[in-house]
Amino acid sequence: MNSVVNDPASAGRPVVGICARTAPVTLQGSDMVVSLALQTHVAYLAAAGCTPLLLPLLPGVERLADRLDGLLVPGGPDLDPELYGAEPHPVTRAMTPDADRVELTLVRTALEARLPVLAICRGMQLLNVLHGGGLHQHLPDVTGHDGHRPGTPTFTLGRHRLKLEPGSRIAGVLDEEEPETACHHHQAVDRLGAGLTATGWAQDGTVEVVEVTGHPFAIGVQWEAGQTADKRLHEALARAAGAPDIG
Repeated sequence: MNSVVNDPASAGRPVVGICARTAPVTLQGSDMVVSLALQTHVAYLAAAGCTPLLLPLLPGVERLADRLDGLLVPGGPDLDPELYGAEPHPVTRAMTPDADRVELTLVRTALEARLPVLAICRGMQLLNVLHGGGLHQHLPDVTGHDGHRPGTPTFTLGRHRLKLEPGSRIAGVLDEEEPETACHHHQAVDRLGAGLTATGWAQDGTVEVVEVTGHPFAIGVQWEAGQTADKRLHEALARAAGAPDIG
């Protein structure tokens, strides 16, 4: 285990990188753009025995992979459709092409190093594109409903029951029949990438989980892990990264 933290309290704890997102904020009356991570990702990984490390998506960040024990790729803006050979849909928005390419390189490097990877929402979509897959750019065009990202005036999570592949890694992590997810996405897997296995689906057939075939722990989930009190995926990532079992 390679530590990048000198805090004695963090000694011996696996370091899990979290890909940063950028967002405009107003702080003390001043407008600025910040690099950030969802605090629950930080808190859940820390509670599971890891040291979270924020990774700004700048060229060369992949060189930090050999100082990590795991990687969390969170939700974020839509991916640049050029990455999977498509023209932008009218509602595809907030694209960050430069950051997309840096993040693809980072995730590829992490996978090649056999690091445990948990990819959430956009992260799962990026994992699919990395493996040559494509995306539905606006899921309601396919499903005929907005249940995956309810069209309400305020942020609302959609709720779906999952069908999981028996014996899959995700089935072992969640350990229940037809778990309920909390999601907020309008894009999803269309063409599945080579080297990925779909292991979870919503009732409408939307792919909700992919796993990198033959990798010890590389899972993509379409729901908003981190937006609820469910810590099971973060704890599974922590264990795969070398944290002691807290169960």
